[in-house]
Amino acid sequence: MKVDIKKDLYASEKRMSEINRETFAGFELPVINMIGSPGSGKTTLLEATLEFMKSNGKRVGVIEGDIQTSIDSERLEKYGMPVVMVNTGGGCHLSADDIMEAAQQLPLDSLDLLIIENVGNLVCPAAFDLGESMKIAVLSTPEGDEKPLKYPALFRKAHCAVISKAELADVCRFDMEQAKDNIRSVNADVKILPLSVFEGTGMEEYFEFVMGLME
Repeated sequence: MKVDIKKDLYASEKRMSEINRETFAGFELPVINMIGSPGSGKTTLLEATLEFMKSNGKRVGVIEGDIQTSIDSERLEKYGMPVVMVNTGGGCHLSADDIMEAAQQLPLDSLDLLIIENVGNLVCPAAFDLGESMKIAVLSTPEGDEKPLKYPALFRKAHCAVISKAELADVCRFDMEQAKDNIRSVNADVKILPLSVFEGTGMEEYFEFVMGLME
């Protein structure tokens, strides 16, 4: 039996995301929602981002999402940027409510950029708008070049797709060109940035892209 309740179950979440978006717009603050699997290298990339921004006189706020522990937020705090840790206690994604509450603990009026590192997951976080300016999808080479086809929702909504751990592509038999084709097959307009944080390859273009968000 099908019951038509004629009600958007996510209406409250959508309203909250729009409130967040209006709040961030009031501060002229660009917001990145970074999404990727556990172990894809999101936090390592974020560390490099904070170090670069600090050296260029930019102040970045971070909302760090994880199911348990403050391990990742502790890694980020050493850069002297404001970091708010959100533990979901089992939830597979951050919600717009989580972001609103966390944002109240940040000095939004003195930030140049806000980065949300979502809970490690390719599926759940892609379905929820947090009020961000853009989504960045992070795909690591050990995950396989077919993942954009198996989990298209994230790559379809992403403005930028980072292919991390590029130095491991050959070892993992990751076909870089095939991965790019797979990403473009679900989103022809997405910017694709292969990079290696540890070797430094591709980082200049990534930093240029992020800096451009603040112009």
